[in-house]
This record gives sequence, C-alpha cells and structure tokens, in this order.
Amino acid sequence: MLRKVMLLAASLAMVLAYAVPALAVSPHFVSANAALSGTNLVVSFKEAGLGTNQLITYTASADSTVTYVCVNRGGANPSASNKTTISGPVSATGTFSSGKNGQVTSSLTLNPPGPGSFSCPSGQSLEIAQVTYTNVAITDTTNGITEPIAGTFTTGCLLPNVRGAC
Repeated sequence: MLRKVMLLAASLAMVLAYAVPALAVSPHFVSANAALSGTNLVVSFKEAGLGTNQLITYTASADSTVTYVCVNRGGANPSASNKTTISGPVSATGTFSSGKNGQVTSSLTLNPPGPGSFSCPSGQSLEIAQVTYTNVAITDTTNGITEPIAGTFTTGCLLPNVRGAC
C-alpha cells in the first residue's frame, strides 16, 4: 500500500513539474519600415517574442539634413544668406506594453533638426525647403535589439515655386 502511495505521489509530482507553462521569450523584429509624412519620418515596427504584458522601450533614430530658407512676401528666397542647412542625429522614444500576445506593433515619429539660431528678417517667413533622413533604425532598448531600416528618405524640394529655395 505504501508503495502505491509513493508511486502515485511521484507520478503526481512529475505531472505538476511539467504542467508549468513554457516561457518562449525570444525578442525579434518581425517588420520595420519608415515613410515620410510631410517633413517627418514615421518609423513603424512589429516585435514579437517579448513575453506577456511587458513594458518595452523603443528608440527610433536617424541622421537628418534639413534646409531652412527665408521666403519673402513675393514668394522668393531673396539672398543666399537667407538659407541654411543643418545636419544631425534625430530620435524619438516611446514605451509600449507587449499585451497578452507578447507583441508590440507601433510607430514613432522623427522630426527634422530645428533651425537653431537661424532666423529670418522682418517680413520673411522661415520655411523648410528639403529634408533627408539616412541611417534609420529602430531599437528595443529594453532587450538591446536594433533593426536597421534601409534607404534614404527625402522630401525633394518642398518649395518648387520659390526661386533659390532648393
């Protein structure tokens, strides 16, 4: 009788040991892409294998070059000194929950660098003539995974009717 109880207890212990759900946590990007929206770059991504209800922090990054011009009321860029090109790194960060499926599908928006100290004289407006983004990537900073996004994203000339803008 004692032998049967021990055998039953051992069998029950084995069943309970294997009844623990398997945790298949293996973070990886399923997709990542980018598209221009006006002068901004929207980086969209999907990451899976994150585990249930985890808070994951992401950083979208790129190198950006933007040309700012001053436009007068006549629709022209009156002098070469009223134009500047600024280059530098840009980034956006967000934190999202992986939910019950262990996945995050979201997007972050990158903005071009600001004009810094460049400004326009009275009677002229500051306008963006062109923006380019390169070396785009999305990084899961929680798990240390980066997915590069190939390509150069450029608006082309945004002020084709402004003489001297582009």
